[in-house]
Amino acid sequence: MHPNSASGNRLLLLAGLYLLSVLVTMSAVAADADKVPVPGTATANVRVLPAMQMERLARERTVRLYLPPGYEGGDRRYPVLYMHDGQNLFDDATAYAGEWGVDETLNRLAAERGLDLIVVGIDHGGEHRIHELTPFDHPKYAAAEGEAYLEFVVHQLKPYIDGHFRTLAGREHTAIMGSSLGGLISHYAMLRYPQVFSRAAIFSPAYWIAPPIHRMAENRQGEFPARMYLLMGGAEGEEMLEGYRAMKALLSRKMPATSWHASLVDGAAHNEGFWRTQFAPAVTWLFDQPARQDETGAE
Repeated sequence: MHPNSASGNRLLLLAGLYLLSVLVTMSAVAADADKVPVPGTATANVRVLPAMQMERLARERTVRLYLPPGYEGGDRRYPVLYMHDGQNLFDDATAYAGEWGVDETLNRLAAERGLDLIVVGIDHGGEHRIHELTPFDHPKYAAAEGEAYLEFVVHQLKPYIDGHFRTLAGREHTAIMGSSLGGLISHYAMLRYPQVFSRAAIFSPAYWIAPPIHRMAENRQGEFPARMYLLMGGAEGEEMLEGYRAMKALLSRKMPATSWHASLVDGAAHNEGFWRTQFAPAVTWLFDQPARQDETGAE
């Protein structure tokens, strides 16, 4: 390997993470300038909550909420899935490179399998994204604000959601999911707040920017019963793959085989299109619903 290849890979990965942080803003500015709005694709059971103040970060944040079919007409309580990068989950009008189709997918899974849950989508903070979703300071790339971000999620947002909607508030019914830096902060959240989150789906995690996560997982993984779904694309770059392999090996030592799942999808790259295809198998496995082999999309 060329001596500068690892550094080059880091710079490419960082460039991708930074672009994810700013392209939503750039797209919005361009759309305003051209006066060509992108049609909205969110279903009727998605709503945008009033902007919330993030106390430690002194910023406002938009939160998007998906309620399952039948919510309005009943008194049933539901599990909750917290997700990052809310702009990309439900609506092409706010997504920078295509939405995940979380609402359409869950409406279908509700009808086909009875998988009903509430999803709380937390918008990313644009230029603040890399800081908010990084749990440890990095000398070159990020001053970490991940702890403050999770304090907002755990101590402000979750109490608001549990107080205003019919949730099953216990840890056994509370999950967290994200991609890239969102995957990293989701794994950190499960380790940092195991009394809050018992399930996590970790897509293409950017472990490379937070090496201490491996030591933290070595010390804490498996302390509480949990379910974890780890996903990586085979074309995401060697540094990403190294982090995935190391964490997969750690999970195999620290967790019962039935409580974690790892998928390496051949040829898949680091993008929203890949993550969209993997949402259904991940959320189905995470909430312990049976899935056919042909739905996993992975070996």
